[in-house]
Parts: sequence; C-alpha cells; structure tokens
Amino acid sequence: MDAAAAANIFGHSPGLPALRARVRRFVDEQLIPHESAALAHGLDRLDALAGSLRAKARAAGVYAPQLPAALGGLALSWRDCAVVLEELGRSFLGPIAAHCAAPDQPNMICLQQLGTPAQQQRYLNPLVQGRLRSCFAMTEPAPGAGSDPAMLQTCAQRRGDQWLLDGKKWFISGAVDAAFAIVLARTGSGATLFIVDADNPGYRLVRNVPGIDSLQIGGHGEIALTGCAVGPDAVLGEVGQGWVYAQARLEPARIAHCMRFIGRAARAMEIAQEYVKTRQSFGQPLAALQQVQAMVADAHIDLHASRLMTWHVAALMDAGRPVKQESALAKVFVSEAVNRVADRAAQMMGALGMSQDTPVSLILRELRPFRIYDGASEVHRSALARRILQPGKPRP
Repeated sequence: MDAAAAANIFGHSPGLPALRARVRRFVDEQLIPHESAALAHGLDRLDALAGSLRAKARAAGVYAPQLPAALGGLALSWRDCAVVLEELGRSFLGPIAAHCAAPDQPNMICLQQLGTPAQQQRYLNPLVQGRLRSCFAMTEPAPGAGSDPAMLQTCAQRRGDQWLLDGKKWFISGAVDAAFAIVLARTGSGATLFIVDADNPGYRLVRNVPGIDSLQIGGHGEIALTGCAVGPDAVLGEVGQGWVYAQARLEPARIAHCMRFIGRAARAMEIAQEYVKTRQSFGQPLAALQQVQAMVADAHIDLHASRLMTWHVAALMDAGRPVKQESALAKVFVSEAVNRVADRAAQMMGALGMSQDTPVSLILRELRPFRIYDGASEVHRSALARRILQPGKPRP
C-alpha cells in the first residue's frame, strides 16, 4: 500500500508521502552506497561514518524523526514514524544517520520525560546533537537479570550524600565509547535508574561482546561497576520507580525496532525478487517456479501483517493508550515474521544469498537477534497468555 492511500485510511499526515519519498531517495543515494561488509564489527569505522552521515541527514531534512521540533527533530506522530523508520530501516545505516537507532533513540525519550533541566542540559542536548552516545545498562550475566527482571543483581546503596553502585552488566548495546550509561540498579526502595558517566572511576567497560549482529553502533559491551560513586543528581526520575520507567522505555523501543526491521526485511525481498526474475534455471526464470512464487507471496503476507500490527500499536500510542498487550503481540509476530522474510529471500537466491556479494546474508544475521532483544518471544508469549487467561478477559 502506498503512503498516499494509507494516509486516508490510517490517519497519517498529509505531508507523509512527500517525506517518505525524500527518505527513500536519501537512503538509496546517500546511505546504501556507503554500505560495506568492512563495516561489520568495525566499531571505529562505523562511529566515524555516523558523524558525516548525520550531517547529510540534517541537510536532507530527515534527521531525528521521533524528536520534537524544539530539539531539532521532525516531530512526527508514531503513525508517521512507522512509515519513515521503515524506509530508513532499509539500510543498515539509515537509523544511525537519522539518529533514531537504539539505544540512543529510547534514551532520548527517557531523558525528555524524566530528566531534570540540569540532566537534560548535560546529557540530552548533546545526545540529540550527536556529539556523544549513550547506552542502557539493564541486562546482566547469569545469575543476574535477563528475561526475568526480578533477578536484578546490581545494587545501589546510600553512603552519606552519595550512591555506590556495584554489579555487572552484559550485552549492553552501544556501550563501546558511550559517554554515559543509564543504569538500572536495586535500592532499598526498589529498582532505580541512575545516569553514570563512562569516565567515572568505578565504571569500567570490560570488553565488546562479539555478536551475530555486526552493525550495532557501539557494539555490545560488558560493564563492571565497582564502588561506582554518583551523587543524588544522578538519579533519573524517582527512586524506586526504575521498573516502571524501564517498561515505559521498552514499549516504544520494541515497536520502533519493528518499524526499522520491517524495512530491512523488505529490502532483502526486493533484492531477491529482482534476482529470481533474471536467474535462469531448468530452462526458465526462477520467478516462474511455483515454489518461488509461494515464497514471494508468503513474504508479502508477513510484511503486510507486520505493518498493520505495528501501525495499530503506533495509533494507540498516539492516542495515549496503554500498549503493553498490543506491543507484546506485535513484537512477537514481527520479530518472527521478518526473520521468515529474510530467510526466504536468502533461500530464493541460493548460494548468492549465502554470500556477502549482496546485503541479504547480512540482513538475515542482523534480524535473527530480534527474537531475543527487548524480550524473548517465549517470555512475551508466557506473559501474554497469563493476561489473556485472567478471569473476566474477553474471548478471542
């Protein structure tokens, strides 16, 4: 469905079709030519490239679609963001260039909502401008918090007018060369968010954890907090409300991932479709084979359903409605659907789909972790079922 038609049905802005076309041109002309297998796991190269690409995004008028105009963003609704982030997500570099990639995107929203004026001046403004990067330190190595947040081990204790943080964090996206971390830690009053500068003597980046996805800006870090002293001004929001804030941060973060990864999967299928139209086998183009046609049809069914679920959640968020149930439904479905689409694209291309001569194999690797990130599918299914099976819940 094109953006003009969708605008009439789904309440997108009148100017969205033109913006979508501008974003697609920007991705095709300014970003895709910069993609390279050499960027995979090349954190320094990716970081260096981000600065120049963000300058181009500003010039093209596609920078920070999720931020208010007062912060230099496009002030888009979530419904419009769904379309724009999908277009940006077609390239590995799109969300980085437009500064709407995790973890900075949800961290900026978190600082907007919870930060004091002093915290916003010190952290939010330079983060928005792309002068520094951040990370969100919640996940821990065993036996700490992973899929079960109640297992949180990192603690923060009051010592006079300071807090002392101790614990380990693991697989923290964006941690390498981040200027600060938003750290979730246990206190006597409950979990609390703290802003911790990366140059704090008690904060140490242990290593970058190599992962299957190789184009995460800032990698995935392991962090050690040892007697990490911060002042009361490091508390983000209220003491003891960390779980509430973390959940409020994760719900839009999950759906933004859906938006970006729908674009990534769609691009894989675009490439595969062009290939099967021209690749001859058994005396005819692959596109003439019914099994290939079935894979194309199934991919478009998955993409269409993913968009509709994502747009539904976006509309609820624009209306200020709770989305715990709907965002979980969408996250499970979309994370699995985009993997199916990319897998079919690789299969349609045979050996070429396994190679690095096209982006398809890299897209497949980048999408696989989404079934785990922001809550594994199994955990979401369990939580969904418990809520659905509560007494008094309506039937399907």
